[in-house]
Amino acid sequence: MDGDFRRDFVHDHAALRQFPALVLNADYRPLSYYPLSLWPWQEAIKAVWLNRVDIVAEYDQMVHSQRLDIHIPSVVVLKDYVKPRQRVAFTRFNLFLRDEFACQYCGARHDLTFDHVVPRALGGVTSWENVVAACAPCNVRKGSKTLRASGLRLRSAPYRPTAQKLIDIGRRFPPNHLHDSWADYLYWDAELDA
Repeated sequence: MDGDFRRDFVHDHAALRQFPALVLNADYRPLSYYPLSLWPWQEAIKAVWLNRVDIVAEYDQMVHSQRLDIHIPSVVVLKDYVKPRQRVAFTRFNLFLRDEFACQYCGARHDLTFDHVVPRALGGVTSWENVVAACAPCNVRKGSKTLRASGLRLRSAPYRPTAQKLIDIGRRFPPNHLHDSWADYLYWDAELDA
């Protein structure tokens, strides 16, 4: 396969609003849960045309060309397996995901930024083990002080997450819209229907 699927993902949210296709790896698992691996319908049809994916489920809607009518794919599976990354990049998004989008001092879920537990002014480094998600008020309150001097306490100690750990956490945050055809391929932390 030419190109890296992670790099080639289309992040055009406007294109994802209508008829997105859930992208599964060759083992029928989503490439990612958070964000959910989705392609705009145009990319899914292109991948079908280039014989890179198989269609597993379709929408009722169709697209038409001069010589072809095709149902818009709602679930596609890659023909070649893409090996998941084992190393987790240290990014703001992954940090917030590790900390479940909550301030590690008070639990607030709004106005998030990040904080160095051991302040940089006191020799703290920017690493998984020293940075946590923090709401702006707690971040200002802590400033360049130690935890003890600020009177704040960590809800959980910062750690370097594994790729599997971030996948597990991401499964706790299903997107607002899930098409019915995706249900058999997504396993969210939700109670099963009886």
